[in-house]
Amino acid sequence: MAAFVEALLDKFHERTPIRAGSLIVTVFGDAVAPRGGALSLASLHEIMRAFRISDTLVRTAMSRLVTDGWFERWKVGRNSYYQLTGRGREAFAQATQRIYADPPQEWAGAFDLLLLENAQDRSALRAQLSEAGYGVLGADLFIAAAVSSTEGGPFLRLSGTPADLQTSRRLVERAWPLEEIEDRYKRFTSTYSGTLGALEQGTRFADLDALLIRILLIHDYRRAVLKDPLLPPQLLPKPWAGTAARALCGTIYKTLFPAAERWIDTHAQNDRGPLPKADRSFRERFAAIEPVAEVSAT
Repeated sequence: MAAFVEALLDKFHERTPIRAGSLIVTVFGDAVAPRGGALSLASLHEIMRAFRISDTLVRTAMSRLVTDGWFERWKVGRNSYYQLTGRGREAFAQATQRIYADPPQEWAGAFDLLLLENAQDRSALRAQLSEAGYGVLGADLFIAAAVSSTEGGPFLRLSGTPADLQTSRRLVERAWPLEEIEDRYKRFTSTYSGTLGALEQGTRFADLDALLIRILLIHDYRRAVLKDPLLPPQLLPKPWAGTAARALCGTIYKTLFPAAERWIDTHAQNDRGPLPKADRSFRERFAAIEPVAEVSAT
């Protein structure tokens, strides 16, 4: 393993206590779901060992994820295999859209307002609305820049059109913790700017190293972007740290893509053998961003 990747892993382990289950979710969401969604435990162990995570910890994490309804497990002979449940696939689909698709660029000029009423589990509903991109204007009043897929529920839906753009931005500042979100993006950019610099200087990574960097990249970017309501540019401070973070993430991702996929082609297995080729939507990730150059194995 290249010293550069070792250093990145050192920082990753120092920065946060490693939650194996969370990293496994990223592995499946980024690398396995587009290729049929099933992976052998042996292949998962090979990837996670490269992240310095023990087989025992992986088995414990997978057992918990199965119990919690995210994965299903089956055996063929002595070999174990895992794939996402319907619940897991739905959650990944929602996260995939937020992580890899281009954020909205236009705003219709009106806010979607939800006023809660007679909710039995208010904390759960608030969490659901937050995940859907709603900000908080009051104890029972939520706001979004566009109508979400949230349909029905214990709330009144209203539409509000501010008098001017300045008023709109003040509402945004009240409803969302923009400074905290920007700090997440800035930490991400600080962590991975060296990776982009290395690629721009012609550094080439072996296939497994490219996959590790790609998964770490998305694991950290996911933690930032899933907290971001992805508001249209008109409503955000300028410059907005999320713009630079997305460009950085997409450029590294697409540059490492060929080498990382080569490792999956030659090493990852499901119960029928090598994983199938990725579906068409996989090629559309970070569609508007160009790679530095193709990265091949050293």
